[in-house]
Amino acid sequence: MNKKVILFIVLLISAFANAQKPIFTTAKVKAATVYFNAAEISQTASTTLPAGTSEIVIKNVASYLNENSVQIGAPANVTVLSVQFTNNYISEYETDSKSPLIKRVNDSIVLVQKELQKVVNTINSENKTMQLLDRNQQISGVNSGLNVAELMKMVDYYKNKQIEIANNINTLTDKQRKLDETLQKLNNKLEFDTNKEERTSSGKLIVQVMNSTAGIVPLEISYLTQSASWTPFYDLRTESVNTPINMVYKAQVVQNSGIDWKKVKLTLSSGYPNQNNQAPILSSWFLRNNANYGYNQRAVANQLQSSAYGELKDKAIEEVVVSALPNMKKSSVSDFTTVAENQLNIAFDIDIPYDILSNGKVHSVSLKEIKLPATYKYYAAPKVENEAFLLAEIADYSKYNLLQGEANIIFEGMYVGKTFIEPNQTSDTLNLSMGRDKKVSIKREKVADKSGTKFLSSRKEQTFTYDITVRNNKKELVELLLKDQYPLTTNKEIEVELLQTDSAKVNSETGILTWQLQLKPNETKKIRISYRVKYPKDQVLNL
Repeated sequence: MNKKVILFIVLLISAFANAQKPIFTTAKVKAATVYFNAAEISQTASTTLPAGTSEIVIKNVASYLNENSVQIGAPANVTVLSVQFTNNYISEYETDSKSPLIKRVNDSIVLVQKELQKVVNTINSENKTMQLLDRNQQISGVNSGLNVAELMKMVDYYKNKQIEIANNINTLTDKQRKLDETLQKLNNKLEFDTNKEERTSSGKLIVQVMNSTAGIVPLEISYLTQSASWTPFYDLRTESVNTPINMVYKAQVVQNSGIDWKKVKLTLSSGYPNQNNQAPILSSWFLRNNANYGYNQRAVANQLQSSAYGELKDKAIEEVVVSALPNMKKSSVSDFTTVAENQLNIAFDIDIPYDILSNGKVHSVSLKEIKLPATYKYYAAPKVENEAFLLAEIADYSKYNLLQGEANIIFEGMYVGKTFIEPNQTSDTLNLSMGRDKKVSIKREKVADKSGTKFLSSRKEQTFTYDITVRNNKKELVELLLKDQYPLTTNKEIEVELLQTDSAKVNSETGILTWQLQLKPNETKKIRISYRVKYPKDQVLNL
């Protein structure tokens, strides 16, 4: 071995010997970009480094983060050699790790971490189930072949299932928070720090660096964490059917990263940073003995491995709207929000600094105010519900960058309930349900003397006749889209004959009857429908 190699080894050993004592510093959150299922956190830190190799322990990073996403920015004279994330710093650096007291705490930490991982896995599974439900519930009532009753049953199923999943996620999130607190207390027992700085998170980054010049070194840290999410939310305010809709575009932000975001620069993005971005590939499909041997499983894997839908649907917000808020100064919120429509997502860049605490609670953030020109009409399906619903039609809605989400409805100064905005559709017009109007009276009743049952040899004949009465109790003209239906059949033994429609537009493929009515103030209109069903008398139909 030559002298140069020996000298290099001696210098290297000397450098690492001098770097064994870690240098502690605390990171501060500067900005956060929140996605639907994660957040990219940007932090800053500063420390004094000697020349040579050093080990920096950066405290106050997220309790759980994607280690592969960590990036450390440093001046040109500093070279980052390695970065490691840990939630249990002392287990790697405590010299007296065999102490019974430390061993007992370490064992407890391992148990809590295993339980915490189980909870995180379950939350991810529930979120994926919610995402699959959201994909499958995009059903068009007209084109799906379902009648109104069947469609309502399907809506009830999806609604109940989503509430069940959301409640499970809330329970699991609460359990995760308690486990995080337990883990934090256990780590507090083990942590040692000569500076005695206050610790706000159990997460730490262990960074090995080489510095050519001694002095103060600023650091820029960024990484992804799945302990944050946001969902769009809206306030819809209108004073009458003759005025446009004042929409306040909002966001519900939730974060449980273990660190509080104080006065941060906030950006909200509609993307999913942890999705599997491999495009699906289809190969030849060969059928052999009822087995699909040639099907490429990557297409299925792309669906099943897609990231969790991090919004906590139906999560309660601690606010009650009792009346319309006073009109804000024009564009007061919009002036501080920049909307960037990228190739794959939409980003809202907010100039107002926000405080988002790490408590798992919903924080409301106002993004934009939009004035939506709307055309109003009423809709009713009295076979299902004897009430009229006010619909607002929004033309060319794609230019408003709307995202799927719930909305509060405030009509004529009163809070009337919630609706759901679904912009992911193919039609040119977006229909917003603005609530029920009690001043449009609707009644659907069976006409007894025009309905009945006859037995003809081996067949049964039933006639159904209904009168629909509509009255406008308002002081202005009302345009009403009225719908009803008659049954359909694919069974050749069952015959359905439509007897009376009163000039309805009939869709023979769906069995839907449609009337476009104009009702003057205090005007009443009556519509009659009648149909006959013939079928074998030994059969029982759901009539």
